[in-house]
Amino acid sequence: MEPFITLRSKATPLDRVNVDTDQIVPKQFLKLVSRTSFGKFLFYDWRFDRDGAPRKDFVLNNLRYAGRQIMLARDNFGSGSSREHAAWAIVDYGFRAVIAPSFADIFYNNCFKNGILPARLKPDEVDYLFNNEDLEIEIDLAEQLVVAGNRKMHFEVDQFRKKLLLEGLDSIGVTLQLEDRISNYEKRRQMFAPSG
Repeated sequence: MEPFITLRSKATPLDRVNVDTDQIVPKQFLKLVSRTSFGKFLFYDWRFDRDGAPRKDFVLNNLRYAGRQIMLARDNFGSGSSREHAAWAIVDYGFRAVIAPSFADIFYNNCFKNGILPARLKPDEVDYLFNNEDLEIEIDLAEQLVVAGNRKMHFEVDQFRKKLLLEGLDSIGVTLQLEDRISNYEKRRQMFAPSG
């Protein structure tokens, strides 16, 4: 994964509460097993009508928001089923961070596994960002700060998860850092294994 140190971008505002994982990536696309190519299915039922034509009133179809790497959301983002595909779709689309007042627990955990920073801010801070959506936002993970306009907003993050994002590591990457120890253990174990 790409390390997450600082990120500068305007935000794409998704002004809805209780956005669940079936809305983030609908169930009909879950048969894919690769982590890539899910971006085109992000919010599919909201982005496209029954004929596959883009809905003009949906934020991701507005060129004004093209290329932005921060998604701004409301309470309880990522609720519903535990599908990791939701995080895959968000990162594949190009978002590196989601800012919201609250996240569903499983989705929150899946973000870190996939290189996305889910930053919890206070409701009034999220309101400020929604009301000033064309401000450039800087997220500094090391300092745990979101800076926009004249405001500095602090977010909490578990130190181990913070380290993983800063170093661009997922659970496999963490394991590979211990490859020498694992190999040495396996060698010692084979030396003392009973023969026959």
